[in-house]
Amino acid sequence: MEENVRTGRCVVAVDGPSGSGKSTVSRRLAIALGARYLDTGAMYRAVTWAVLRSGVDLADPSAVAKVAGETELGIGTDPEGYGVTVDGVPIEVEIRGPEVTGAVSAVAAVPAVRSLLVNRQRDLATAVGRIVIEGRDIGAVVAPDADLKVYLTASAAARAARRSAEDATDVGQTAADLARRDRLDSARKADPMTQAPDAVVLDTTELGIDEVVARLQDLLAERGVAR
Repeated sequence: MEENVRTGRCVVAVDGPSGSGKSTVSRRLAIALGARYLDTGAMYRAVTWAVLRSGVDLADPSAVAKVAGETELGIGTDPEGYGVTVDGVPIEVEIRGPEVTGAVSAVAAVPAVRSLLVNRQRDLATAVGRIVIEGRDIGAVVAPDADLKVYLTASAAARAARRSAEDATDVGQTAADLARRDRLDSARKADPMTQAPDAVVLDTTELGIDEVVARLQDLLAERGVAR
């Protein structure tokens, strides 16, 4: 990937709910732009994994924040193969499991955890300069000065079908889980999932990945940001 990274600042913020296509679109766009890629959701999942491993009460924000502050989190930014580690241990598979998925919204709602990770995300973006960042509060909180802010969405049925196919889970249960996470992430007091006022909203229900990536490249070109 190193030889494909281009120079020149370019920050793209991609927000939206689970199943909207954020991860696949963001990685593909980063590759097309010769940019880095940051999955902020993986960072929250990694901290959640550490919290669960520690055995502290998820309802105790001070204890959760303490674990987060003591955790050595490693996150790669190569869109063609990024890695996630906690205290040097690779946990890419573990953070996608049902236990972490069920607890991540609670951990992500702790203000001290969000502050810690948002600062880390900003530092990473500043260090590389050319990056596609995906999450749920990127355009509004993490990178409010991004060159392009996009809010990807899709119908509830499409989102559930996509996530169910990825995880090999029951569509009905997946739909219920997504709805639960949306409610929790939208209602949290600290940096709730939100659409930045100047974000471009793109419904991906009937669009293929290549179509979405092409539209985002066109939007960047319209803004005078080099492809």
